Amino acid sequence: MNATTTSYQDLTRTVSRNLATLRADIPEVMKGFNELARAATQNGALDKKTKELIALALGVAAHCDACIGFHTQALVKLGATKAELEEALGMAVYMGGGPSLMYSANAVAAFDEFVGIQAAK
Repeated sequence: MNATTTSYQDLTRTVSRNLATLRADIPEVMKGFNELARAATQNGALDKKTKELIALALGVAAHCDACIGFHTQALVKLGATKAELEEALGMAVYMGGGPSLMYSANAVAAFDEFVGIQAAK
């Protein structure tokens, strides 16, 4: 996470605001991306939660803080357990090594943050 962002909730809000600018400026690209996301995440042979676990592992491997924020938030909403999250992160570390381990620690922090937010509702 960058120095100006203190929480994953703040990070996802900031990125969402910035994405609104892109939706206004390049609507066809954003529409295409949103359709791709919708198609890729719908239930099929794999359910949405499994697909979000895969997306989180890929976000960790790519060292993407915003990806960690958005996908952990989605996983909390989908009822993922910490054990499920950690197993997916184990695969990310296996495939991505030390840097993925560092981002996995961030993913655990993001998960805990969003679980706390969900519990407070």
